[in-house]
Amino acid sequence: MFYRLTPSLVLRSPKRLYRRQPQERVLTLKTRSVFPPGHPTTLLCLDLLKESLAAGPRGPLLDVGCGSGVLMLAGAALGARFCLGADLSRAATRASLANARLNGLAGEVQVVQGSTECLKGTFALILANLPWTVQMGKVTEFCRLAAPGGGLILSGFKDSQEEELRADYQARGWSLSRRLTKDEWVPELPPEKSFTWVAWLLEPGPWPIQIGG
Repeated sequence: MFYRLTPSLVLRSPKRLYRRQPQERVLTLKTRSVFPPGHPTTLLCLDLLKESLAAGPRGPLLDVGCGSGVLMLAGAALGARFCLGADLSRAATRASLANARLNGLAGEVQVVQGSTECLKGTFALILANLPWTVQMGKVTEFCRLAAPGGGLILSGFKDSQEEELRADYQARGWSLSRRLTKDEWVPELPPEKSFTWVAWLLEPGPWPIQIGG
């Protein structure tokens, strides 16, 4: 995996050799997750994260299902104020902490093992790259954890799965601020009957556009 997120920030796997250029930061990420760094949904979330933080530091940030900590650590490297990762898997939390130490970010992040139900307080930005069935079960929780005026970056689902999730968030007063897609070609039609992965940036407000419009 090799991904240039900004002109000065590169994400790579340990196997991808790269010579850092002057004034450049390189995050080396050892991974073990459902949606690895090179997966289309991870890249879509990274792009939305970059856009969301472009206007200036934002925080605190919550990465739900943090896996190996890719999104959380990218947020910290982009200047987010305090980043928290949460995952049900003990192996995932250990991987996230190991990557934080590997990249000199251990002092800027915190990782907890458990569900979002164990969390208190609110977050200015919540990232969740999770399968559609998990996303559907987390709508109420994400609304509880979102700070007033905060944002949600969601992915892990196909364009054929958007409508029901859209209806739940729209009913709770969320607006689709940005929608990115990326096709993944595979030999056979997936169970979702689509090759197109989707990522959303949601913000409070009325839903401005129709899905697919």
